[in-house]
Amino acid sequence: MLPNELRWRSRDGLSLFARDYSPAATPAASGASAPPMPRAPVVCIPGLTRNSLDFDQVAPWIAGLGRRVIAVDLRGRGLSDRDPVPRHYKPTTYADDLAALLDHQGIPRAIFVGTSLGGLVSMAFAVRHPRLLAGAVLNDVGPEIDPAGAARIRSYVGKAPPITSWDSAVAYARLVNGAALPDFTDADWDAMARRMFREGADGRPELNYDPQILQPVGPLMMRVAQWLAWGEFRRLAHDRPVLLLRGAHSDILAPTTVTRMRRAAPAMMFAEVSGVGHAPMLSEPAARTALAQFLAEAP
Repeated sequence: MLPNELRWRSRDGLSLFARDYSPAATPAASGASAPPMPRAPVVCIPGLTRNSLDFDQVAPWIAGLGRRVIAVDLRGRGLSDRDPVPRHYKPTTYADDLAALLDHQGIPRAIFVGTSLGGLVSMAFAVRHPRLLAGAVLNDVGPEIDPAGAARIRSYVGKAPPITSWDSAVAYARLVNGAALPDFTDADWDAMARRMFREGADGRPELNYDPQILQPVGPLMMRVAQWLAWGEFRRLAHDRPVLLLRGAHSDILAPTTVTRMRRAAPAMMFAEVSGVGHAPMLSEPAARTALAQFLAEAP
């Protein structure tokens, strides 16, 4: 299934991009006098350095379940504009960008599927635009970020060595993500590299994100953000369905954080994805099983 291309404007005038997957037709029940009510669309939000192409397998699968799926490039990533003011690269800004998307498309409520940073954006959205959020999937992220994983991410964001060919781009993708995805094939790594990089003006691969995306996040800001995030998580999980996924070898979402989240939100669904770290690609059998159950029950 090939998506449509979708553009909308942020409140501060940036042109933002998404891939829009139409839902599969769902036949009306026998003898029904009217077609079934449309189900809430799904908005897929990628991780810190990633973009909508990370959902190019799961988005058509979800659409096949009968829901419209919109996979977004956050500002500064992919085909969305880069922000001339780097301090705007933060979850509250991204949340407002997504509210503008829903308004542009006339969508009254949506389910968010957020990987890593995308989950933090979902939590911020639940505070800023609660009536627009029908449910959420948090993919390997919670209100607390394991310090080991945070240090690993800070060690490479915006700091790629010179990439002179697609072979070196593939090698870099494998270097950064190899421990988390040990079962990836050569073809998988090639596909990931072509999501992480784009062809530059000189024909060589260049990072598919603004290297300044991490600039606003200092150590003090991180501590304050995590303190606030527990309140955001409770708002997210209050009176709406939530699914938490964790890569079994994640260095971002610690088991102790999962335990605390489940105590704070007893109704939240949870599944651990074996054999992967941060973050599951959502093509794994355990992830698909949990997503199918969650989406079958969600509005």
